Amino acid sequence: MQARKNKALEGVLFDWDGTLVDSYEADSAAYLAMFREMGIPWGLEELAQHYSPNWYRVYRAAKLPKARWDDADRAWRAQYAKHSPNLMAGARRVLERLGREHQLGLVTSGDRDRVTRQLRAFRLTQLFGARVCSGDTPQKKPHPAPLRMALETLRLQPSACVYVGDSPEDLEMARRAGVRAIAVLGPFPTEKRLRAARPDFLLESIRELPETLKRL
Repeated sequence: MQARKNKALEGVLFDWDGTLVDSYEADSAAYLAMFREMGIPWGLEELAQHYSPNWYRVYRAAKLPKARWDDADRAWRAQYAKHSPNLMAGARRVLERLGREHQLGLVTSGDRDRVTRQLRAFRLTQLFGARVCSGDTPQKKPHPAPLRMALETLRLQPSACVYVGDSPEDLEMARRAGVRAIAVLGPFPTEKRLRAARPDFLLESIRELPETLKRL
């Protein structure tokens, strides 16, 4: 579905996992190991059915008592640290190109320590004028608070921005914040729900983004 014409595009904000970095293998392996440690009889099928960038939704679906959430977080992080995800194909070139024309922001559910470490490793930190991670706001996606924080940091109006993500929660957050929503199909098990959410544009690859933005 093509987005309506709006004011000039000034800012492009991104999700991180599954949109710019191919972290599904690391993420799912960490979940499966954490499930085993927590005594949860889940595999990839159950994870795919209940996956959300707000991992507390996953915990609730798995009926993990809230008193054990901190332990689950520690177990997940310890397992994830054993992996080294790569950038999505074409992501660096797209970011460098867009960064010459627009302000860039990052709004992710990932914890700050991990995302900061990855940004440094990929030499991308300086490209993003705003970097909002899990814990920076009390609310998590799909609540609009994280995206609104990034917009305030960049001093941009919602109508002058787009948000690019790979999950329905990304699209809902963008819309609730008044930002146009672009979806990109990534490695996480969200395609069916993503299509049903009817993003303004649905991309097969992040490499399609620069040309898509010209249509706004």
